[in-house]
Amino acid sequence: MRAWFAAHPLAFDAVLAFGVFVCMVAASFTNPHGSAVAPAIERAPTGGGVLVMGAGAAALVLRRRRPFAVLAFTVASSLVELAADTRPVPVTMSAVLALYTVASRTDRPTTWRFGLATMTVLTAAAMAFGPTPWYAQQNLGVFAWTGMAAAAGDAVRSRRAFVDAIRERAERAERTREEEARRRVAEERLRIARDLHDVVAHHIALVNVQAGVAAHVMDRRPDQAKEALAHVREASRSALDELRATVGLLRQSGDPAAPTEPAPGLADLDGLLDGFRKAGLPVTLARAGGEVPLPATVDLAAYRIVQEALTNVRKHAGPGARAEVSVVRVGRTVEITVLDDGAPPAGGPAEDGGGHGLLGMRERVTALGGTLTAAPRYGGGFRVQAILPVTSRTGEDT
Repeated sequence: MRAWFAAHPLAFDAVLAFGVFVCMVAASFTNPHGSAVAPAIERAPTGGGVLVMGAGAAALVLRRRRPFAVLAFTVASSLVELAADTRPVPVTMSAVLALYTVASRTDRPTTWRFGLATMTVLTAAAMAFGPTPWYAQQNLGVFAWTGMAAAAGDAVRSRRAFVDAIRERAERAERTREEEARRRVAEERLRIARDLHDVVAHHIALVNVQAGVAAHVMDRRPDQAKEALAHVREASRSALDELRATVGLLRQSGDPAAPTEPAPGLADLDGLLDGFRKAGLPVTLARAGGEVPLPATVDLAAYRIVQEALTNVRKHAGPGARAEVSVVRVGRTVEITVLDDGAPPAGGPAEDGGGHGLLGMRERVTALGGTLTAAPRYGGGFRVQAILPVTSRTGEDT
């Protein structure tokens, strides 16, 4: 029944109006000053009184749609009955309910204004036109009932506003959690894409170079071809191991356990450069201030930047190119610079040709709050420089 009335508020107001009318009619038969001498029931209300009570009660059907108009009408009906009859019928009951509706559906200043006006007008009319002395208890009762109606309506409004605020905060928190989950998923997808690109691009580039060397010297220098194929096998095994580790993390349903081997970092830089040297790319390394270890995220990003930059050198700088790598710790930052003296392809950097190397490096650096510059060098070659803060955005520090 409650749910049906909530879905049909007009029907609820009609039932309420009928109940108020019955209460007013019943109350009009009683004498509040009844005693052993004066009976409690004096006389029935007049026809005009019944009409006024019916009009006041009927107006309550529209109390939700026209709260101010209903309040004005019920107050006017009460004033008419108070001024016209020596024994007024309780039409004020409808005005009390109308004032409650106004207070529960408006703000507090409006409630104060209309509540004080209603209390003043009805109390003054009861004192001026009532059959009892102006200081009678029933005249003060009009003031009390109208005041309680305004207070009750304001309390209901405040509680509704409080509940709505809690509900709105809960919905906003739910939306925020969903947005945060989507953001984390997008970031994780980008991270996985970067890692897969770095692993595959680096090792496949080395495999391609060594396979080309093997095919070129297969007939004339079988020993060198065998060595190149051994490098192909080593590079492909490394690629498979890293891919297997990455896919293994993705297949876990819960939080991943500790990895079986640490993520690569600048400590593995010598092995990375040896792989490029075996592939025919002369690389020199310069370090300064690298005694203190870096945070894991910064260390991995620095390694991947060097790996991707040298892969681009091997793919795009042309034969005979040389590369220089420098890792310098400057205060609370670490600077990674990769230079080459080769000639870039006519189509520009790999990023312009549809690759994702420079884009992936830039995303890594931006995620840590650093800066990346990648541009051709004056006089030939290409330069990649990344400046990474030692304190990453993830809160890690040395």
